[in-house]
Amino acid sequence: MHVEIPLLKDLVILLAVSLPIVMACSRLKLPTLIGFMVTGFVIGPAGLKVIGDPHAVELLAEVGVVLLLFTVGLEFSLKKLAAMKNLVLVGGGLQVLLTVGVTALVTRGLGFTWRQGVFIGFLVALSSTAIVLKTYLDRAESDTPYGRVGVGVLLFQDLCVVPMMLFLPLLAGKEGVTPLGLLKTLGIAAGAVALIIVTAQRVFPAILARVVALRSREALVGFAVLACLGTALLTAQAGLSLALGAFVAGIVLSESEFSHQIVSDILPFRDIFNGIFFISVGMLLAPTALTSSLGTVLGLVAVLILGKALLAFLAAAATGQKTRIAFTGALALAQIGEFSFILLKSGVEEGILNERVYQIFLAGSIITMIATPFLMAAAPKLGYALQAALGGGSAKDPDPVLNVKAAGHVVIAGFGLNGKNLARVLKAAGIAYQIIELNARSIREARDRNESVIFGDCTQREVLHAAGIEHARVLVVAISDAAATRRTAAVARELNPNLHIIVRTRFISEMEELHRMGIDQVIPEEFETSLEIFSRVLRRFGVSRHFIRNQVEAVRNERYRFLNDEAPSNVSFRELATVLEENASACLRVPDGSPAIGHSIGDLNIRKNTGVTVIAVRRGDQPAITPTADFIFEPGDVAVLLGNPEQIEKVADQLMGE
Repeated sequence: MHVEIPLLKDLVILLAVSLPIVMACSRLKLPTLIGFMVTGFVIGPAGLKVIGDPHAVELLAEVGVVLLLFTVGLEFSLKKLAAMKNLVLVGGGLQVLLTVGVTALVTRGLGFTWRQGVFIGFLVALSSTAIVLKTYLDRAESDTPYGRVGVGVLLFQDLCVVPMMLFLPLLAGKEGVTPLGLLKTLGIAAGAVALIIVTAQRVFPAILARVVALRSREALVGFAVLACLGTALLTAQAGLSLALGAFVAGIVLSESEFSHQIVSDILPFRDIFNGIFFISVGMLLAPTALTSSLGTVLGLVAVLILGKALLAFLAAAATGQKTRIAFTGALALAQIGEFSFILLKSGVEEGILNERVYQIFLAGSIITMIATPFLMAAAPKLGYALQAALGGGSAKDPDPVLNVKAAGHVVIAGFGLNGKNLARVLKAAGIAYQIIELNARSIREARDRNESVIFGDCTQREVLHAAGIEHARVLVVAISDAAATRRTAAVARELNPNLHIIVRTRFISEMEELHRMGIDQVIPEEFETSLEIFSRVLRRFGVSRHFIRNQVEAVRNERYRFLNDEAPSNVSFRELATVLEENASACLRVPDGSPAIGHSIGDLNIRKNTGVTVIAVRRGDQPAITPTADFIFEPGDVAVLLGNPEQIEKVADQLMGE
């Protein structure tokens, strides 16, 4: 018996049409979300009309937004949210209030009523969480300073969707609706969210521990989807948005050590449903509204992008962000959001706006969404240009003071985990260094440790100059902002052509471009992880540490080609391991009264008498050197020796007088 399944048929059509369009966008190096929107326009009511039930597609699209917010919540722990409270509450609050207020004033001047103006302000205040976060994730920028600005403001906007929905009856002028009643409803909703969070924190970990103990991927995926959709359903029952519930579920599960595995399992579902969401957005566009009011729509697009970017920039700057970071983050928010479409549809049903205004606003909103990936790609460069035009500084920034006076020091850009570890090692080795940091909390931590630290943006010429970059020997850029890393390296190289620059990057694929920029050493996290993996595997099989170190150096010397090719060696692994096992290394300090003091390596005949090679000597704070036979020992010299244990014992007698 033949059974017709309309939704399945629609899904097949969506995938069949979207695949070639997305492939074409990929070849043209255009964002995939543009391909999805074009797909929606082609197959939707305004195009070929091949989709039988657009509402079913909209339902699947909402699932995509829910899964997106769930994965975002997994990547933002409660501690991280607490650290971002200034951006979320102050930055997000100012952005929403400024946008609603300014929009209401402008629309009032255009002939709209105050109620209509406030409602349009609600629509304009919201940005696209789906598009911005998807673009940030694709560009690996969600954890950059400007990425945190964008995410912080977006989180506050999502929280505002609920009160905005509750205010619709009041703006529509319905009888029996009072502000006091709305506040009461809002308080109940907030209490429901708090109750859901507390309950989830108690229930989820216990269930997750039992699920993980089963060692079943299917069970883990099932629990993650249940937690996501179940919490979303509970918040919807409390009068809140589905997306907010999914975000709450992600936040709670982010505290678990299994959160990364959950993210990897959910990603395929999220990406598929997100594609459907963008297709559903494209299906809303009516070409008649666009062609009949093209000038109005384009003017609206210009006003929306410029106005939203400016107001978001002012809000971000009010939180103390640097000009570049505030503007780069603000430009990512210069579009209309998916929740605005939900509000817009409800507003039309309530009679707040008419059909013509609805279509014009819809057309302009979709164009701003399409423009967003291009704006976000250009945002870092525009941010640098704006900062340079405004003088490159902020009135809130303290004057950087250089504490390192001696030349030949190390400049560390970024005092995160890598910066802290490097500073600790340099201090132990007696090597001078200067830290540059932009985060206020990291600044306080560094100063509590009596570190030499400068508050400032390492991409700025003035800050690098204050750190003595012209006289530094090494620059280590230990920040996660790829665009800022490139800018810092370029400016530093211009100021000091002889500088040795070391940077970190996430992926091996970025190394070639960074080397072309003149960076001396690039440390890819992806590659170093692979080294650690094969090192631990070899240790598990009892291979000597000397042999492992030799292989690690072989990989590095082969410029990372070793992982794909055979090891370039004329000696077998077993033979090489045997040679290394027969040798050892040691460091010996020459004490006062040693018989070696005043004698050279040649005089002592160390190599001839013992078979040991002195491969390096360190004297005081001076860098270690490779000594010649004429090198004369002094008290306190530290000699690095290579030989077998018995041979090294003989040299110890000779150098230490034992």
